[in-house]
Amino acid sequence: MIRNSLTGKQKSFLRSEGMKLEPVVMVGKDAVTPAVVQSARDVIRKRELIKVRVLNNCLEDASDVMELLAERCDANLVQIKGNTGLLFKRNFEKPKIELP
Repeated sequence: MIRNSLTGKQKSFLRSEGMKLEPVVMVGKDAVTPAVVQSARDVIRKRELIKVRVLNNCLEDASDVMELLAERCDANLVQIKGNTGLLFKRNFEKPKIELP
């Protein structure tokens, strides 16, 4: 897993970019299912930075869900704030975000 490959400056930049985003992946009561992982992978491939929301009906802890999803998507976990998290994965073929 590559979670710690971002510098503090890069994480700060991604957090500020993430404030503009709406959640695109919702994790429900079944937590991290293969369908949720595939959905997150598809979206993160196109956007590089996505916001994920853990719904209230999810029985697992939001931070555990975020960490597991990041691991399964092979993405960087940028931030967890309440029930919402930011995931980042560089798309080397078509980069959209230029990191400082």
